Amino acid sequence: MYPVPDVLAYLAGAWRVERTVRDLASGSAGHFTGRTVFDPPAGPDGGGLLHHESGTFTWQGTARPAERTLRFLPAQPDEDGARGTARVHFADGRFFHGLDLRSGHHIADHPCSADLYRGEFTAYAPGRWRSVWRVEGPAKDLLLTTEYTRERDD
Repeated sequence: MYPVPDVLAYLAGAWRVERTVRDLASGSAGHFTGRTVFDPPAGPDGGGLLHHESGTFTWQGTARPAERTLRFLPAQPDEDGARGTARVHFADGRFFHGLDLRSGHHIADHPCSADLYRGEFTAYAPGRWRSVWRVEGPAKDLLLTTEYTRERDD
């Protein structure tokens, strides 16, 4: 594992993304290939990073464009006394999960209706990290594994 003293500084920039999605109940599998960019948001209420992901998701032989946006905000020092950690929010402002990679590894839970999303985040090097989401609930049994590799400035 690679300890990350400041998660926002670590994430800033562009990353290649490879994601596998497995439905553990049915055995179906899908794949996402694309790009994620972490940039400071525009406007007066800036702060943190906007995470914009775009690419192609292929499920059961059908490829479609896919994208999502999240906002990574610095954690408030009074939350846990930590600096260099982040709060992750959906594009609509709802809280998603915390992120603390100071040890190089973090586990976060996100309850969503009757489902539980458990994320495991691991930094391996300055330009490589992974997230693994296990989603369990009455209608879901998924495993989403995403590999991030920093794009090089050539």
